[in-house]
Amino acid sequence: MIVRIFAVAAISSLLVFSQLLPKTRINLPIYKIFPQKIDAGVDSIKNSPPVQKLSYSQLQEYTANSIVVIDAKTGTSLYEKTPHLKHFPASIAKLMTALVALEKCALQDVLTVNIIEKQGTQMGLQVGDKVTVENLLYGLLINSGNDSALVLANACSDSQEQFVKKMNEKAQNLGMSSSHFMNPTGFDNNYQYSTAADLAKLANVAISNPLLAKIVLTKSTVVTDVSGTKAYYLQNINELLGEVDGLEGIKTGQTEGAHQNLVSKTTRNGNSIITVVLGSKNRFDESKKLIEWAFDNFSWANSQ
Repeated sequence: MIVRIFAVAAISSLLVFSQLLPKTRINLPIYKIFPQKIDAGVDSIKNSPPVQKLSYSQLQEYTANSIVVIDAKTGTSLYEKTPHLKHFPASIAKLMTALVALEKCALQDVLTVNIIEKQGTQMGLQVGDKVTVENLLYGLLINSGNDSALVLANACSDSQEQFVKKMNEKAQNLGMSSSHFMNPTGFDNNYQYSTAADLAKLANVAISNPLLAKIVLTKSTVVTDVSGTKAYYLQNINELLGEVDGLEGIKTGQTEGAHQNLVSKTTRNGNSIITVVLGSKNRFDESKKLIEWAFDNFSWANSQ
């Protein structure tokens, strides 16, 4: 009984002491916040129509922390490796930024640049520039412009905070139940995360928009401000464009915390797949091998 009394007293003292400590936010890396074991990957082959397994060659070991390969039309999973592992999305978040901007602003709306995000990749905006929403979307998705993301978020909503709130509402509407956004750029934040499964859904919706589909397929282009006197030279970061048969984009992402991310859509003979690799050491090579593996090992009913 005496031991029990002392134990209760000790616990009570610890609780009181913990309340006196300053409540600080600790910026832990993603693997500390989401302590999920990353295994070698489990194949998840589902033969529901119209996708059917032709043969099955074993995939090699991949460096990506998380992988998803799905049939774009049905959502049928062709391959999965920790598909629900929470991960920094990096600039793949800009797909959501684009979708929300399209809902809140018209393409020909002219936005005045009042603030510049100078970190990371840039479209090349300067304070005072006047640019259409359409051209800002080109800068957002081709150059992965953080400056463009910030302008769209501030101009297409009452505030950046309200814009991000709409991003999260959109994510829930799309069934992205394991995703949360804190900024429109994709900068690492302990409370900004998604999964390969969720980002596959986002990519599929984003690329169904004709304008966004056109933009993410563009290797390079030049857009101007509304006066036509200032040009922005845009070069797509996606090295697979023009290198992989049937590739249609769609978005790269890379930060210190996320490492290398890539979401791709590829169509051959009218059949499309979405591939997602997160936390890779070589996103382009691994995505290319996944794409070839999928089309080599599966057939579609309409192709027979």
